Amino acid sequence: MTVYQRAMRHVRLMLLNVGLGAVFIIAVERFYGHSTWAFAIVAVVLIAINFRLWRYACPRCGSNLFMRRVLIMPWPNRVCSQCGLDLKGEKPAA
Repeated sequence: MTVYQRAMRHVRLMLLNVGLGAVFIIAVERFYGHSTWAFAIVAVVLIAINFRLWRYACPRCGSNLFMRRVLIMPWPNRVCSQCGLDLKGEKPAA
């Protein structure tokens, strides 16, 4: 499995957890009324899961797949922005 495929798996995991977090908050609001604790729990869980984001780096130069200069994007690069490595197939880009 390429580093790009692992990064896309992380994106899908995060989307699933955002959806489950929204359902959890809605359920708590519906059955127990307004609670900032439900939002806080979901926020802490999402932040904890997102620490994996820093593991996905280009195998050639070590550049993070989710970084675009100084911005962090929610989807990974297919081609490394620094060395040009094709991360989807991990072959040198033309």
